[in-house]
Amino acid sequence: MSKAHQLRLVVLCGWFLLCAAFAVRNSETEALAAQDGPSQNLDRQFQSAVAQYHAGKYTEAAVQLESILPSVPKSFEVREILGLTYAALSENEKALEQLAIAVRLKPDSGAARTNLATALASSGKLELAEAQFRRALALEPGDFGANHNLADFYLQTNRIANALPLLEQAQRINPSSYSNGYDLALVYFLMGRLEDARQLVQNMVKQKNTGELHNLLGQIEEKDGRYLQAANEFQIAAQMDPSEDNLFAWGSELLLHRTYEPAIDVFQQATRHYPNSPRLLIGLGMALYSQGRYEESIKSLLTAADLDPTDARCYLFLSKSYLSSPNQADDVIERFRRYSELQPDNALAKYYYAVSLWKGKRLEGPSVDFRAVESLLHKAIALDGTIADAHLQLGILYADQHELSKSLPEYRRALELNPSLPDAHYRLGQYYVRAGQKDHAREEFALYQRLQAQHMAAVDKERAEIQQFVYSAKPGSVTKP
Repeated sequence: MSKAHQLRLVVLCGWFLLCAAFAVRNSETEALAAQDGPSQNLDRQFQSAVAQYHAGKYTEAAVQLESILPSVPKSFEVREILGLTYAALSENEKALEQLAIAVRLKPDSGAARTNLATALASSGKLELAEAQFRRALALEPGDFGANHNLADFYLQTNRIANALPLLEQAQRINPSSYSNGYDLALVYFLMGRLEDARQLVQNMVKQKNTGELHNLLGQIEEKDGRYLQAANEFQIAAQMDPSEDNLFAWGSELLLHRTYEPAIDVFQQATRHYPNSPRLLIGLGMALYSQGRYEESIKSLLTAADLDPTDARCYLFLSKSYLSSPNQADDVIERFRRYSELQPDNALAKYYYAVSLWKGKRLEGPSVDFRAVESLLHKAIALDGTIADAHLQLGILYADQHELSKSLPEYRRALELNPSLPDAHYRLGQYYVRAGQKDHAREEFALYQRLQAQHMAAVDKERAEIQQFVYSAKPGSVTKP
């Protein structure tokens, strides 16, 4: 199975390319004459069609095979190669028809059933595909390909536990197979068998030292809490193969563990290699934000937003950087406006746009359209009433407009949703001061001071946000069964 990245386990679209998965054996190309006794001309046409197929000239191969078929309708070889040719041309129904006939003509052929199974899987007929893969294995239980192919199918359908014994059996049959060994190590990793995964990868590295093996080993070490070793493995992977995936993994590992300057260096290097990668630019923006370099952070995040305006991952840290440095107000407001229009049912999009309009223009007081801000906050709450910050900001807006009676329920709702919001306690304390309720005010201010002192909680929250971005930005997310 092809591996462009270790986390492509359940999204290996290329696995369904039949033309790359199976070859017609020479003995089968010679069997045409023996089976049906066709003329030498038919045999030459068939040999020519097989050559066209292997040369990737599928249309020409199909034309030749279709011309032969009426003369030899019961030829297993013609039916099989024609089915594979149709599959290569993405003519799935025709491929299924021919491959099914080939199986009927030679029901004890494991290869024929594997071809049919692969075509069925490509057409989304997974139950039928599984039955054919299992039948192929039953015919040849000691065959490496039969075990590995069924395991591949289970990986494709995210049945990782089902794949494990088949991969282990294939590994015993052919321990030198890189693709099977990689799959098995990845399954061990996903199932939490970290030592088995580590040992297998380390043994494989001795035979074939690749960047993707070091990337997988980095993930194993990260999951095992060995962060220094993980960073070293991700670095080796990126140096051996400076792909976008490997550079992202290296920078993300540094970012996750708050080694921000090295993370900035890695992401800057990565964005020079891949200037059109939103996730690399977001990673750079987050690292710059974490170092207090807000202007640079905003620039990187704005570029990411322009490359993919609907990518929700960049807007959280864009809003954070922007609130700390509103000097690029017009540019940021425009991006949030666009995001809100592109995502009309997204509550956070409305919230970000509202706050950008309000806070970004705070130095220009009279120019703020408070009604527009209020309307956007109401829309955000209507779409998702559980966003505590939306209620808090609406309460603050009412207070700033001297509508204190409206602010109180918004503060209370914000604290119902998130009792750990320091600003909500502070604003509620201010309300009680103005209302003459000094005891309640002292209580809220005390809560505010206590929450503000809990700096590590804020740090952990930020790390969780970074972690969510990192894992969501990895290609082909895979979950444990």
